[in-house]
Amino acid sequence: MIRSHSDLVLEITASDPDTVENDLNDAVEIAREHAMKDRRHGILVTQHSYTAYTVAVTASVPYEQTHERRE
Repeated sequence: MIRSHSDLVLEITASDPDTVENDLNDAVEIAREHAMKDRRHGILVTQHSYTAYTVAVTASVPYEQTHERRE
């Protein structure tokens, strides 16, 4: 499931690997479309657990880049 917290942050939660992968790909595409409008921010994918992630458009990542991190 993809839950939007704002235009800039999407939360992904899923219980099986296929759904996680599909939802992450969809969320990154949504974030990429938003980031391309401003052309100033990149995308940060954060793994909080094996079933919970966030995808955020952020100024801490250079434009046209996607970074990943684990908490």
